[in-house]
Amino acid sequence: MMLVMLFLGILLYPELKTAALLGIGTGILTALTTTFPGGQLPNFFEKIITAFLILSLITLVKKVPNRYIKALVATALGTVISGSLFLMFAIIIAELPVSFNVLFVTVVLPAILLNTGLMAAIFPIADKISKLLK
Repeated sequence: MMLVMLFLGILLYPELKTAALLGIGTGILTALTTTFPGGQLPNFFEKIITAFLILSLITLVKKVPNRYIKALVATALGTVISGSLFLMFAIIIAELPVSFNVLFVTVVLPAILLNTGLMAAIFPIADKISKLLK
């Protein structure tokens, strides 16, 4: 859920300072709440990097007219980026005995489906509210 909120914030307010604040804030929260062994530092650094990469992606596809499709693609790709970075950092820092591929298939792939499904439900509502507030 935390990644979905990170992506949603960047999608609705695609600015450098917003991505930085959301990345740092999300990194701190996920570091404090992770149950993954040795996952504090990987969570923190990965969220900041992911925030900037998603902002870059959203900026690159700025002219794509369908915001809903853009949100879903950004969420799916963002989850892949986030999961891959987290696992790479966790394997290096925590020296996990399980391979990257096993963790990717068992943790990241289901997260892609879950996060994209959540964004599919949340984005239309948040986008409409955001337009009303502007």
